Amino acid sequence: MRVLLQRVKQASVTVNGIITGQIAHGILVFVGIAASDTVHEIEWMSHKITNLRIFSDDEGKMNLSVSDVQGGILLVSQFTLYGDAQKGLRPSYINAAPPTIAEPLYNQMLEHLRNKSGLRVEAGIFAAMMDVELINDGPVTIWLEREAEEQTKSSTQTA
Repeated sequence: MRVLLQRVKQASVTVNGIITGQIAHGILVFVGIAASDTVHEIEWMSHKITNLRIFSDDEGKMNLSVSDVQGGILLVSQFTLYGDAQKGLRPSYINAAPPTIAEPLYNQMLEHLRNKSGLRVEAGIFAAMMDVELINDGPVTIWLEREAEEQTKSSTQTA
């Protein structure tokens, strides 16, 4: 699973002229799902997203999480995070999960964040053409990645 998160002053997602998700102060999270991802990656990534200390405390140090500041989370599916442009000029998306795998995992992540975080969690619409608007706060942008546990175990065992 790959996640690109941005600390924002506000963010929204619009599909066909209708706002599907909108937050004030918080985190905009773009999530890319690999075919090997499972609920373990969802739980790990959700914990990381809600507890990552990227908000400033009273002394101006990044010591607070989105949970600490009671910010919002805007979750947007983005298979292009798995774009591989090492060869040629047209990215390959072969490492991104197909929609039949990615959509249920995306929905599970959305529900997990809503149920476990206690925060306002909004979302885009899976596989839709979305207009995303945001005002960066900082800017603070963090890249998170976690390989599926099965994949990691296999590669360690064969090494």
